[in-house]
Amino acid sequence: METIKDIDEKGRKVAIDIVKANIFAVAIMIMATIVLLGPFYLIWGERRPMMEMLGSGTQWGVALVAMFIGIVVHELIHGITWACYAPSGWKSISFGVMWKLLTPYCHCDEPMRIPGYMMGAMMPCVILGVIPSIVAMFIGNLPLLAWGIFFIAAAAGDIWMTWLLTKENPKSMVLDHPSEAGFYIID
Repeated sequence: METIKDIDEKGRKVAIDIVKANIFAVAIMIMATIVLLGPFYLIWGERRPMMEMLGSGTQWGVALVAMFIGIVVHELIHGITWACYAPSGWKSISFGVMWKLLTPYCHCDEPMRIPGYMMGAMMPCVILGVIPSIVAMFIGNLPLLAWGIFFIAAAAGDIWMTWLLTKENPKSMVLDHPSEAGFYIID
């Protein structure tokens, strides 16, 4: 198996700036709110009383607690998906917390093809963000829509890295960076 030193010698490092990623997350949250809240109101604004759409305090409390749990689940989804594409499966997946930022993370220490890495990067956004937002549109539940918007924004770094990978040769290998928000491209 290749080591990080080997990758440094023959691979190309691509990393994103955490401060810029946080600004990007705010922009994603604003865009997702506009894109999703507008249609939500058009669909449900005349059909249900505002207080019913807002949900109860209990619903918001459950959504808030679930968001904290969802942050950990977000990383677990990365791991499950990447394990499906990594040659050694679960053996190459690790989890941890960047204590200075109070941020959990998932890391795959084995190179994989770019499409598999992209799938693993975007899966939390789809499962925790996009799907709940769509369900919220159908059932008229504002706390669930807020959950979806939050997890779309929480995937901003994943969205950015996936966008960067679209510029690469899909046959290239990608290795998750062990300590930064980024990866190595191995041609």
